[in-house]
Amino acid sequence: MTAENPIKAILKEQAKAAAQVEINADKIPEQLSRSTSISILDRTMGGGLPSGSVVYILADPKSMGEVFLYQFTQARKTYYFSNERRPTYVMRDIKNYGFKPDNVTFVDIYSAYYLTAQGEMVDNVGNEFVDAKIVEFTENTLKKILVQGESDINIIIDSFSFYLNLNVNPGIIKRLINTIYETSKTLNCLSFLYGLNDSNQNKLEGEILKSCDVIFDVELEKVGDKIINRLSIPKLRGRVPTMETVKFRVGDGIQIDTTKDIA
Repeated sequence: MTAENPIKAILKEQAKAAAQVEINADKIPEQLSRSTSISILDRTMGGGLPSGSVVYILADPKSMGEVFLYQFTQARKTYYFSNERRPTYVMRDIKNYGFKPDNVTFVDIYSAYYLTAQGEMVDNVGNEFVDAKIVEFTENTLKKILVQGESDINIIIDSFSFYLNLNVNPGIIKRLINTIYETSKTLNCLSFLYGLNDSNQNKLEGEILKSCDVIFDVELEKVGDKIINRLSIPKLRGRVPTMETVKFRVGDGIQIDTTKDIA
């Protein structure tokens, strides 16, 4: 008897397993339009963001794109993962822009990473063991949110660049994005990942952008003696993305300019 080619045997088993998987559409949550609390932005996207979306905000570090995050908290209950600054300072900024912090539950990644139990600053940068543990802590918190089963919520990661700069195996970061993705889809909620757009963009970030459902690209340009902030949405999975950029300025929150550029 001739032995079966091992590759063919593996393919046969995979095909058999695939045939046994039944996708039950009734178990997939209905995709709704979720408001960002910025009405003009909602209209630009056809009524809001599709529920279950993972949104990557790719921002010029000089653009103050984080104000988008602050305004998004006004739409619904928000779990705000803060790793670049202490939550106290983020809350102060939210209030300074005229927003209410009542909807916000902070997850203090910053203190868990940079401070000892006694509140003293510690240098963990580059420590592979600590870096892996902070990712694990983030994942465990996401799993706790998942167990609670709330659907109309925001999850904000400020910033995701923090994780991309950790000294860990890329597979650990991919596992984290998968956890965020599955949590968002299961709860039918919105997740916002804030990342800085700079010359150090790496291959891993490209893979993350590919995984995300929506991309907000926030740019800053100088025109004469003026500084202009622009937002484009090149990727909007499940909807037709707009091909135009919108100008905005930071005042009492994000104020979008509806006037058209004259060629």
